[in-house]
Amino acid sequence: MSELLVNLHLIVTIGLIFTMPAHSMRFDLVSGITKCISEDIKSNFMTVGKYSVINPSEGFPVPDAHKITVRVTSPQSSSYHYGDHVEAGNFAFTAAESGDYTACFWAPDHKPPVTVTVDFDWRTGVAAKDWSKVAKKGQLEVMELELKKLYDTVTSIHDEMFYLREREEEMQQLNRATNSKMATFSFLSIVVCLSVAGLQLWHLKTFFERKKLL
Repeated sequence: MSELLVNLHLIVTIGLIFTMPAHSMRFDLVSGITKCISEDIKSNFMTVGKYSVINPSEGFPVPDAHKITVRVTSPQSSSYHYGDHVEAGNFAFTAAESGDYTACFWAPDHKPPVTVTVDFDWRTGVAAKDWSKVAKKGQLEVMELELKKLYDTVTSIHDEMFYLREREEEMQQLNRATNSKMATFSFLSIVVCLSVAGLQLWHLKTFFERKKLL
């Protein structure tokens, strides 16, 4: 039984690594400069994120110069989260459309410039679920919980495959349209070149005839 649980846990972990993005990072933000992070999220997928400013002076309030503005937007520039002059915050939503969702961080301009350190954790899909609450709510045993994780991971992989297939079809259509436009452009270029060559020959012929050289 323990060996089976280990195998299931390994499969779930691999599935989460390769299919569900889970970004946890720390970065520096210079005052007056905006830094944006994008995440490709499929429609109807849950995503959660949390961020916090690292206090440069532990035991004291975060200075106003280190408070930031945060905005999360959809591919169509719809706002899903906005925090103004904050030191920490979080967001959670279900994507209404597929595409690149963007989280932008901005620190107000300050003289002299200051560097703000931000912790940011962004999770999507299965990785966004709080499995401890799921287990507590359903009173699930360890085996059942691992199976549920595995089922959700397999479902996510299945959805990811269809999503990638749709993106592949879109790229193929774009390639076909581009090739068609290039063929039309090439044909028009040849027609223009031949027309110019014909006009040059006609001009030379009329010039020589006028000079009575022909």
